[in-house]
Amino acid sequence: MKRQELADTIKSHRNFLCVGLDTDLQKVPQKFLKEKYPLFAFNKEIIDATRDHCVAYKPNVAFYEAYGSKGWEQLEMTASYLPDTHFRIADAKRGDIGNTSARYAEAFFKQMPFDAVTVAPYMGEDSVTPFLSFDDKWVIVLGLTSNKGSADFQHMQENGETLFERVMRRTAAWGDTGNTMFVVGATHPEAFAGIRKIIPDHFLLVPGVGAQGGDLRAVAQSGLNTDGGLLINSTRDIIYASSGDDFQEAAAAKASILAAEMSSLLAEQNL
Repeated sequence: MKRQELADTIKSHRNFLCVGLDTDLQKVPQKFLKEKYPLFAFNKEIIDATRDHCVAYKPNVAFYEAYGSKGWEQLEMTASYLPDTHFRIADAKRGDIGNTSARYAEAFFKQMPFDAVTVAPYMGEDSVTPFLSFDDKWVIVLGLTSNKGSADFQHMQENGETLFERVMRRTAAWGDTGNTMFVVGATHPEAFAGIRKIIPDHFLLVPGVGAQGGDLRAVAQSGLNTDGGLLINSTRDIIYASSGDDFQEAAAAKASILAAEMSSLLAEQNL
């Protein structure tokens, strides 16, 4: 998906919601455990329930790899079922030496129809650029993550610049605003204004709203740009909104509420 297509999708749908598909068989309704492909069966119903209320989906690869080859097969099935009208993210957090990263990129961009993959930039430029060699595909670089452990390294400072700021500044130069995004956790609302000074035009993938306590309004006020520029991910609050027979309706309702809040925030900034 090209940048303009993503921007147009946000403006036409009037939201910037990404639904996370971190599907855990210990949390899904019991009826799915009888299915041959329980992960996919659950995902299919969640996708059907939420597609009108979001612009993106993000399966976390670990929740499929944990089930071995059958889990990977269901990741492929899920990727194929995701509507191509939506931005499709493989949350894989890959990053290795160049020829290995190239293989990772092929797995998600050639074997599966994902638009983007999350990447850890610690190994440097040659571990990231192989993902950027595919037309209309995106790399989403871990910048400032939402977890508590982000404080261990990402906030380290040298010459007045934090490590996450240096990562963003350097990595932005390897690609462009049409193929590079950054992960910035909603649990760090105070950081968005400074981040927008470094990368004003890039899209940001923002986890941490909902179960992790991130403030949607605070993020939007500092993070939105002229193309929207944000994909706010919500997982547990949506896909596990109910464990009963009404799980689809509950997921749709929760996604609809978030989408409506986002619509208001877009309107406030005349987007």
